[in-house]
Amino acid sequence: MDYVRNIVLVAAIAGAVAGLAMTVAQQLTTVPLILKAEVYEEHGATPAAHNHGDAAQAPVHQHDEEGWSPANGFERTAFSALANILTGVGFALLLVAASELAGGIRNWCQGVFWGLAGFAVFTLAPSLGLPPELPAMPAAELGARQLWWVATAASTATALGLLVYGRSRWTVLAAIALLIAPHLIGAPQPGSYETPIPESLHHSFVVAVVLTTLLFWVLLGGLAGLFRGRFLGAS
Repeated sequence: MDYVRNIVLVAAIAGAVAGLAMTVAQQLTTVPLILKAEVYEEHGATPAAHNHGDAAQAPVHQHDEEGWSPANGFERTAFSALANILTGVGFALLLVAASELAGGIRNWCQGVFWGLAGFAVFTLAPSLGLPPELPAMPAAELGARQLWWVATAASTATALGLLVYGRSRWTVLAAIALLIAPHLIGAPQPGSYETPIPESLHHSFVVAVVLTTLLFWVLLGGLAGLFRGRFLGAS
């Protein structure tokens, strides 16, 4: 029981700290870009909306129709921080549980490598097909995107496991196949790519999201390794 409690404690501490750090990074990088995109969303409808009045046009994010949302400023930041902390704890539980099955993270340095693996699985691989989106950008149907994202993450995680722990050429070949299969199939795409968002703004947003999530995963893995050593000892 103490073992399980300590694992949960390690995940809670690492996830909370990484979530808070990500919130600070987002306030400095992605949030200003989102606010710029919301100006385009409010004052410039997409060209597709002007040119096509039917329901077949690509779906566009419509934040104004989603009902209540936190007010800009402290309230929005506080809700973002809470969401990031909960996300951090959840991912930390996954990371620590997976690493315990493999013998446990021995130190913070090994934890960083686990964090990089998490970044590859949950951010890098899915982003190759579904890059982060700003408000007012077209997107494919949500269910199809979620299915592709989950399948890609699972496929990438399995492939990394085979590459690290496999002992034959067949496992390597299987890993390579799993890595490329989701991208050969292709992620769901919108029917139109017309948007009022400038390409340079979207590019800056993608870079900012990737860098902030990289920071998140490196911190998450490193802190998990650090606190795991303190609460559970070296394996």
